[in-house]
Amino acid sequence: MSDQPRKPDLSALTASLSDVISKMPVIPKFSLPDIRMPEIGPSPLITNIDANMASEFHKKLAKWIADFDDRLDDKHEVGVRLVSFGQTIVFRLEGMGYWNPSLIVFTGRTDDNQPVELIQHVSQISILLMKLAREDPSEPKPRIGFRAIDGE
Repeated sequence: MSDQPRKPDLSALTASLSDVISKMPVIPKFSLPDIRMPEIGPSPLITNIDANMASEFHKKLAKWIADFDDRLDDKHEVGVRLVSFGQTIVFRLEGMGYWNPSLIVFTGRTDDNQPVELIQHVSQISILLMKLAREDPSEPKPRIGFRAIDGE
């Protein structure tokens, strides 16, 4: 006797399966009809998500700041007082940007000309817009710049 395992003869089983398959009924192909839904507009979920992006907060803040600035005379400019640091920090607002989904950045200079950049989550924004005397009223009044950060 050989130590090699003996291969079973599957020809009878294969013939039997072929016979069973040939006697099975033919199942017709089925597909769903092509039903096109009418355009229903933007999804409310997507609209709500977009409304909470930093870019939307940025638009609202930019409008509020621009409106505040428009009410000032040429001898004054927009200042910002931070109200969440426990100490008073006042700076001249020069610009504002955002980084979606949730960061807003305020840039400017303190009275001693030190640059400042405040980066905050949109849920933590708490600033007080205030009227500051311009350093050099003979120069044209600067417009505050608003920008996206990192291409957003």
